[in-house]
Amino acid sequence: MQKLSLRIDIVSDVVCPWCVIGYYRLQKALNDFTDTVEPTINWLPFELNPDMPTEGQNLREHIAEKYGTTPEESIAARQQLTALGADVGFTFDYFDDMRMVNTFHAHQLLHWAANEGKQNALSLQLFEAFFSQRKDVSSFDVLIAAADKVGLNTYAARDVLAKQTYADEVRQLEQAIVDKGVRGVPLFIFNGEHVISGAQEIAAFTGVLQQFLQ
Repeated sequence: MQKLSLRIDIVSDVVCPWCVIGYYRLQKALNDFTDTVEPTINWLPFELNPDMPTEGQNLREHIAEKYGTTPEESIAARQQLTALGADVGFTFDYFDDMRMVNTFHAHQLLHWAANEGKQNALSLQLFEAFFSQRKDVSSFDVLIAAADKVGLNTYAARDVLAKQTYADEVRQLEQAIVDKGVRGVPLFIFNGEHVISGAQEIAAFTGVLQQFLQ
């Protein structure tokens, strides 16, 4: 039996916790279709904070300023995300000095990694670096180390970042996504047809996959 080829575009940012949870829920749904679906996952860039300065900002302070979140609400949200992450096998390690950072360089590296067949692996590595390993994913050294871990050429990775090789392409992609009305992530697009917005429950992803097999 020939498998159904399915392209899944994920609009995401590497500092978005719900993007992590949504991705792993999608994977759990896909696990039930291994005999019938051949997925190709493509990550599309979205910056939650495109104007974030180089030095970043304390995460709790940033969330309070952006969303009006109280300290108590912030604690509760972190506990909820940590529990939801554990449910799908991902570790969130929130800490008091955690900082929100600029992710434009990370998106450039991910764009390059797609050409090398390593984009999905790098995206997951960057999620882990930021949320599980307390690393600054705006740092060239951190980004290059992540590239190395997934088998990418570190010299080429450093060259891509130093020369800003894909800066214009990434900006154009980001703008095209915003022009389509996307204001938040994650967003999952199946074969350019069906869209799931947000980190929905596994059943929502399962339902979309079943539609393609009918």
